[in-house]
Amino acid sequence: MENLNALWQSTGFYNIQAGQLFMMAVGFVLLYLAIKRGFEPLLLLPIGFGAVLSNIPVAGMSDEGGLLYYLYYGIKTGLFPLLIFMGVGAMTDFGPMLANPKTLLLGAAAQFGIFATLLGALALNIIPGLEFSMKDAAAIAIIGGADGPTAIYVASKLAPELLGAIAVAAYSYMALVPLIQPPIMRALTTQEERLIEMAQMRAVGKSEKILFPLMLLVLTALLLPSAAPLVGMFCLGNLMNSCGVVERLSKTAQNELINIVTIFLGLSVGSKLNAEAFLKFETLGILALGAIAFCIGTAAGVLMAKLMNKFSQTPINPLIGAAGVSAVPMAARVANKIGLEANPHNFLLMHAMGPNVAGVIGSAVAAGILLSLVH
Repeated sequence: MENLNALWQSTGFYNIQAGQLFMMAVGFVLLYLAIKRGFEPLLLLPIGFGAVLSNIPVAGMSDEGGLLYYLYYGIKTGLFPLLIFMGVGAMTDFGPMLANPKTLLLGAAAQFGIFATLLGALALNIIPGLEFSMKDAAAIAIIGGADGPTAIYVASKLAPELLGAIAVAAYSYMALVPLIQPPIMRALTTQEERLIEMAQMRAVGKSEKILFPLMLLVLTALLLPSAAPLVGMFCLGNLMNSCGVVERLSKTAQNELINIVTIFLGLSVGSKLNAEAFLKFETLGILALGAIAFCIGTAAGVLMAKLMNKFSQTPINPLIGAAGVSAVPMAARVANKIGLEANPHNFLLMHAMGPNVAGVIGSAVAAGILLSLVH
């Protein structure tokens, strides 16, 4: 009888607590969103599964010596986000942005959400129970760039204790781009503006595509050394793709490598969704600020496009400004979809890819600025 009682007390059923049950439920919700709803399945699935694993009592999956504990070193050292950035760079085409360099301004404008949220996070300290330091606020603010790897990288450097909430917020809002952005885009544009057809872009030569990542790396690294890791890996991946002489490496970065790292990254983030770290009042503040940041970034991009349209010799459809957030290529697809609703002959996808790619660069630069000022 004593042996049976000891066996029962060693089970997870006996040791499980309410917080762990709740966080396991959160993990199952993430799995549902990934599998049934198709929201960012490549990341929400391993994140959700990691959340379930890390909250199983007694198993110690995220404790020292557990599998998830060791996987987390890839985030703690910044390795996983940087490898993801290299893969994203290999899948990125700078052609639309180089064909219309003005779209860089749209990518920059969309990062306004990051710095507005930085102030918002500090302002929340007036609420009893919330206390965000400058490092915490900077890590939360990067959610506004809608760039998951960058958000994870900055959080791992500035506020590792908030990593789980920040990662879930960043990827959740990226997944909800088709739901969040359209109402903002319609509210800030008129029917006439949505009807604007943009001129066909010029062809961009191979030499331009090779030289640009090299120039971007040198200028960014010299002006903002703290952004060199993110921008450097992004430019390396893009150079491997655009130069055409290392096709095997480019395909590996785009497929096998990024897929493997995505699995490990998701499980590692999920390991931080344990009850002790996640079930705090600050988590609600982070989720709210993330939503606000994303909305501000979208609105800023649209408003910048409207302003540019007043001075541009060639018409600019303000819808493409919403693609200035870094959710590649989903934000560009949303801009194209809203444009087609207004005008079935208005194809904005390639035009929107310009600010979309610029947004990736902008979020990396913004991360570098925050790391330099705060870290």
